[in-house]
Amino acid sequence: MSDRLAVLPQYLLPKGALTNFAGRVAGAKGGAMTTRLIRWFVGRYDVNMAEAANSDIASYHSFNEFFTRALRPDARPLADADFICPVDGRISQFGAIEDDQIFQAKGHKFSTTALVGGDQELAAQFQHGSFANLYLSPRDYHRIHMPCDGKLTRMIYVPGELFSVNPTTARGIPGLFARNERVVCVFDTAHGPFVMTLVGATIVGSMATVWHGVVNPPRRSSVQEWTYGDKDIVLKKGEEMGRFLLGSTVVMLFPKDKLHFNAAWQPAGPVRLGEAMANLK
Repeated sequence: MSDRLAVLPQYLLPKGALTNFAGRVAGAKGGAMTTRLIRWFVGRYDVNMAEAANSDIASYHSFNEFFTRALRPDARPLADADFICPVDGRISQFGAIEDDQIFQAKGHKFSTTALVGGDQELAAQFQHGSFANLYLSPRDYHRIHMPCDGKLTRMIYVPGELFSVNPTTARGIPGLFARNERVVCVFDTAHGPFVMTLVGATIVGSMATVWHGVVNPPRRSSVQEWTYGDKDIVLKKGEEMGRFLLGSTVVMLFPKDKLHFNAAWQPAGPVRLGEAMANLK
């Protein structure tokens, strides 16, 4: 079956209703039922609880509490690199931005302007720059960390669809990451700006950042923006910046002529938080 045919049911599914229901279930404190759900999930997806700061499944009061669990402090040492990988997951794609086009999958691209919610001035800072799309599967650790030191300047909520973001869907739905709901976080660094975009998906109950808390729900019908120029929100390399409640994708943008990506990186290859992602040119 082709990827386009495989994703056709997603156009018909009530993705919003499913996502809202999943959010309610994940947030519920159901006692023994919650513990059974977590045990099933750990077995189904082979989650490595030995890496968790709290490995006792029965101690988590809700599925969300389990899903956003912290890692042991020694679980992800930080590499000696200018930019480290911000998540556990897999590389969807990475490389050069061609003019303003980001490669999604064979036959599919999307624009930086569309990704950041239509802000052409912001998108222009990354023309001919670099990008990385990183997919977090259900089994992965779901906190997102900083690839380098950065000062937060803006956050933009962009409403959108709630398609799945798994590799099959990325190959089957044009412009997927610029169609789905997303939270665009803009940082300044000593080496120029960069963008970290948290992309929503089916049954992703919410996305949150450490400075704002839960961004969605509520799911708004128009683009919303927060500016932080008058605040000194600085996050260090490796610090937590946000989290997903259920799995999704992170899309990062960097300016032109800044990065050499890790030579060991390959599309579809696994990555871990803290490993070397790139160095400055």
